[in-house]
Amino acid sequence: MTERVDRASIEELDDTGEVTTAHREPPQMWRLVLYILCVATSLFHIWVNTIGVMPGIYRNAVHFGSIMILAFFFYPLFKRKPHKGFGLDVFFAVVACLLTLYILLFEEELHLERASIPNMRDYIFAAIAIIILIYATYRASGPIIPALAILFLAYGLFLGKYIPGSFHYRGVALGRMLYRMYLTDEGMFGIVCTVSATYVYLFILFGAFLLKSGAGDFVIKLAQALTGRQVGGPAKIAVISSGFMGSISGSAVANTVATGSFTIPLMKKIGYRPHVAGGIEAAASTGGQLMPPIMGAGAFIMSQWTGIPYIKIIGVAVIPAVMYFLSVGFFVHIEALKLGIKPMSKEEIPDLKNVLKKGANFLIPVILLIGLLIRGFTPTYAACMGIASIVVVSWFRKDTRMGLKDILDALYIGAKNCVSTAAILICAGIIIGVVGITGVGVTFSGMVIELSGGHLFLAIFLVMLASLVLGMGLPVTASYIFLAVLAGPALQRMGLSLLGAHMIIFWYSQDANVTPPVCLAAYSAAGIAGSKPMKTGLAAWKLAKGLYIIPFLFAYTPLLFEGPVHQVLITAVSATLGLLAFTVVTEGYLIRRLFIWERVLVGLATIGLLWPHTPYRVVGFVILGSIYLVQKLTTVKGIAANI
Repeated sequence: MTERVDRASIEELDDTGEVTTAHREPPQMWRLVLYILCVATSLFHIWVNTIGVMPGIYRNAVHFGSIMILAFFFYPLFKRKPHKGFGLDVFFAVVACLLTLYILLFEEELHLERASIPNMRDYIFAAIAIIILIYATYRASGPIIPALAILFLAYGLFLGKYIPGSFHYRGVALGRMLYRMYLTDEGMFGIVCTVSATYVYLFILFGAFLLKSGAGDFVIKLAQALTGRQVGGPAKIAVISSGFMGSISGSAVANTVATGSFTIPLMKKIGYRPHVAGGIEAAASTGGQLMPPIMGAGAFIMSQWTGIPYIKIIGVAVIPAVMYFLSVGFFVHIEALKLGIKPMSKEEIPDLKNVLKKGANFLIPVILLIGLLIRGFTPTYAACMGIASIVVVSWFRKDTRMGLKDILDALYIGAKNCVSTAAILICAGIIIGVVGITGVGVTFSGMVIELSGGHLFLAIFLVMLASLVLGMGLPVTASYIFLAVLAGPALQRMGLSLLGAHMIIFWYSQDANVTPPVCLAAYSAAGIAGSKPMKTGLAAWKLAKGLYIIPFLFAYTPLLFEGPVHQVLITAVSATLGLLAFTVVTEGYLIRRLFIWERVLVGLATIGLLWPHTPYRVVGFVILGSIYLVQKLTTVKGIAANI
């Protein structure tokens, strides 16, 4: 892969999060129009989520129309000739606008005056809306989600007739399908579209404002100051800065590009192999979507779907997220020891006091956001207040002060960044709608239970395998939605709590970023590192093993605060040591290389520390501690003998 191609791929992923296709700059005469449209879209979403009063289906229709218009303008049909076909895209944008207006003008007439009896005009507009949505989603995010939407529609209409066994379905009339998908709040304007138009859009906008204000530089310098003096410092900078940045942006790919452009060259400079440097950044950036307070679109969908307050979700997510980052940090540290990598020089490390003095104001919006959520304010209100506070705190220092142009730019970037994710979510509404009509989710859940033989461990393992397969073709949010619809009920029927089932699915859906052969975070990191994409993906997949281990703890331990606090803390400490032991076994290194017998013992310690019963944990702790002491003593004696 040439340098020019790598840079191009980075540019494509820079502002998009889960985007798999290239952006297009519109013709000069349209740029101002598009800029104004993006700013207006962001202002509308702020208004409708604060002081605006509008029925949910109207808000969702406007959200749908604006996203469709932006998708056609920003994402070209011909990637090699992005300017080709722009005139036709203007036509599609006008059609999207008309589809929105139709809901605003005739939805009330349909349900009040015509007693919810559609006419031919309703059916025509509904059919056009579904086609436009699927086509725009294909443009903005690639073929997988549109293909699934078409497959599910076909299943609901006629394909189910030809499938024998449990998944046989006699089919639904075309008119009913069109009505449910477009003219009610069950399909494309349903719960997932609501999440997209509220939480997702505003928190993406929050991240755009925070990064536009200069918070990104502060985060990286803070991570440098905290970890630069440690072994493998630059790699630990990647872990910490990715945690901070990911909790703001909610996007693993955008996070990889934002922090990786700085951390990956540093890691390579001090001795990390290019694919390892890229893998570290990708694995760490993936954890950003697990770290509160934002956690990507999936957490908002989980809250809306389950009815669990968002503040509770982010509250129970903190400890597992920290454990995940520690697990990546363990790999980083042991890799540095194996390679003999030294800390950064003093000249390269910024002074912590100066960093905090210059950038501590950027912590205020995040603290305010968390504080409002804790006090019981809605996430949408907290996000809007957070956006306003960013502008205010930016005025604390002259070099970060946001003027009118900066504010407008942030509104523009927020709208642009939301297009791909929003298109995926709205299109996923079709899949969810069909599942609701056909009952295929219940059938799939029954199959999971049957294949697992009623054993919870096997059921979770099957969900993990399903996430691996889905992760090869679906972005994180879509993977979560798909698994939540199909596998969530099965896990609950096997005894898991609602929160536990959805947290397991949410975590496993994250592996879409680090699962070869399609792992966008790893591939964007490979572009920066100049390494082979597949090799980088495999490195990231190895480093992200905490992503697969920790969800099992949700099922068998009180880690999600589903028990006494002291048991939660004991579990967290024991499991963290278990993740360390797992890293030691995987790498074959602690203070020095492990002998085979030591590796076997540490493997047993790993099982004991992760086991949900105290006696096993104690045995695991004793074994791991003993191996550490043995290596420490023999290493010291070896050094003394050489002296």
